[in-house]
Amino acid sequence: MNRDVRIAPSILAADQLRLAEQLEAIRTADYVHFDVMDGVFVPNLTFGPGLLSQIKEFTDVPVDVHLMISEPDRRFAAYLDAGADILTFHYEAQLHAHRTIYAIKDRGAKAAIAINPGTPVSVLDSLIDDVDMVLIMSVNPGFGGQSFIPKTYDKLQQLKRMCVKHDAHPLVEVDGGVTADNAGRIVTAGAQVLVAGSSVFKAPDPARAIADLRCAATHTVESEA
Repeated sequence: MNRDVRIAPSILAADQLRLAEQLEAIRTADYVHFDVMDGVFVPNLTFGPGLLSQIKEFTDVPVDVHLMISEPDRRFAAYLDAGADILTFHYEAQLHAHRTIYAIKDRGAKAAIAINPGTPVSVLDSLIDDVDMVLIMSVNPGFGGQSFIPKTYDKLQQLKRMCVKHDAHPLVEVDGGVTADNAGRIVTAGAQVLVAGSSVFKAPDPARAIADLRCAATHTVESEA
C-alpha cells in the first residue's frame, strides 16, 4: 500500500465568510475536503455544486468531494460537472455501489467509498479491487468537531489485511477527530489521507497546523521504514 501521507482540510470547519482567505491558507494541503450533506442521510445541510465550482476556480488543490447524501447515484453528476477530482459516496446510501463506482470513473474522476463507524469493513470485500480510495469514518457523519472513535484503529488494520489479500492498493482516508496527537497512530494503522477540520481551521495558523499534522504522520512512516 502507498504510504505517502496526504492532508485534506475539511472546509466544513472553515469560516465561510472568509472562504477565499481560508483556502489560500491551506494551499500546502494535498486535497480540499468538501462535505456535502442533505439533511436526510445525515442531520445537517451544507454545500452544493455551485460552491464547488467557485472553489475550483480559486484553488489548484484537488477537491475531494464527500457525498453524505441519500441516493447519491441520482445527484453525483452535478458534482462531477462542478469539478470534483475525487468523489466519495457512502456504502450505506447506495444499493448499486459497483455500478456507481464505474459511473464515476467513466467521467474521469477517482471513485471512493465511505463506511460509517457502525459498518463493518467486511462489506467492502467485493468492491476493494474497484475503488481508488476507501474512507473510514472515525466519527458519526453529520457534524464537525467530534472526537475520534478508537475502534477506527481496528477497522484500519482489518482494511489493511483485506487489501493485502486482494493485492489491492486504494488510498485509505480517515475523517473525524484527526489531530497531530493521533495522526501517527492513524497512519501506523493503515491510513494515508488524513481529513482534518477543526484542528486546521480553528488553529491560529492553518498552514502551520497542516505542517504539524504532516510532520507527526510522516515521522511515524519514516520510523517504520
